[in-house]
Amino acid sequence: MKSMAGKFNSRSSIILGMHDALVSLLGMIAGFYFAFADTDLIIISCIIASITASLSMAAANYLAVKSVNRKIALKSALYTGISYIITCTLLILPFFVFPNRLVALISVFAIAILVIFLFNRSFYRGKRFYKHFFEMLSICAIISLIAFLIGEAANKIFGI
Repeated sequence: MKSMAGKFNSRSSIILGMHDALVSLLGMIAGFYFAFADTDLIIISCIIASITASLSMAAANYLAVKSVNRKIALKSALYTGISYIITCTLLILPFFVFPNRLVALISVFAIAILVIFLFNRSFYRGKRFYKHFFEMLSICAIISLIAFLIGEAANKIFGI
């Protein structure tokens, strides 16, 4: 969307879904990794969170855009929801592929960095690329660190 009142531009809807999925699911994966010893619990928790959050983000985007431009609201919501679920799928995949939890976790972060890199490379050039890439990467890293600390605390408090 150039502006919500203007014609549809998929970039902002994709950014909304992809970035929110990266930030929230990376945080959850980091937290779950240290809170749960069982990989199956991590996978199930992430799948449930991914589906519900994807639907929630799509619905919120639909309502926000609809209040300004009814014609593009559904399309915007679909782009947001689909980019959210695709990003989540990429982040959960390593837990299915790698039996070693640490290798899976490292792979999740590598995939996240690659997604951020490729996304920003496709939309931005030069200084704008680096600015957007490092901003998105920093936000994801900070949220993941906070979630890691919450997961560690939960593990110590509840002994899961």
